[in-house]
Amino acid sequence: MKTAKAIQAAALAAVMLMSSGFKSDEFSLTALKDYQREFKSTSIGACNTSSTKTYEDYRMITAPDSRQYWHIRNHMTVDEETGFLYDEDGFIGVALGYLFGEIGTRYYIVLDTGIIIPVVKIDAKASVDASDGCSANLNASVIEFVIDSDRAAEYFGANNGYASYGNFNNYEYLNGNIVDFELVLDEKIEDGIIYEHTLEDETVTEEVSDEVRIVRGGY
Repeated sequence: MKTAKAIQAAALAAVMLMSSGFKSDEFSLTALKDYQREFKSTSIGACNTSSTKTYEDYRMITAPDSRQYWHIRNHMTVDEETGFLYDEDGFIGVALGYLFGEIGTRYYIVLDTGIIIPVVKIDAKASVDASDGCSANLNASVIEFVIDSDRAAEYFGANNGYASYGNFNNYEYLNGNIVDFELVLDEKIEDGIIYEHTLEDETVTEEVSDEVRIVRGGY
């Protein structure tokens, strides 16, 4: 398991180059099967290889003085079909532990099925629920998608009130164990132009809500 110091050190590693991704106006989960990186990135390794991918509802993030609240409102769009949230570059909103930095930090998650999931941290897992800063104590999930659960239940189907049986690893284009996290940099691959990605004002506090549920589910 990677420590916070190891992850910080890894951020200085060699940059990985591949081809272009998709834009927000092209957002589609099915497109993940052919997704290619749009930005330069650097590997930081996988702190846990769990396949479990739980979720929380973005409407539970209600503190107006939190970075989460304003990042969602300023940068994220709710996909009307799937209920997933995505930003202007098509990065999908997730909750991650404290090892993964500030709200607004973006990653490519590489799965052993060959799928690459572009994600942006828009909520922070509470330390009491993910004490190692990486995976949930309850079910070892690293990735917790931040969604509109009503729309997701309609699209993926619901069992006992949980979309996709409570685990998006059940969905074909999100299926697989984690093999790597890549920290996404601000430079696009195809043209070398630097794109600044500005976080919210530092005076805004980071909300960690104990009300956010971690759903047990999956295979």
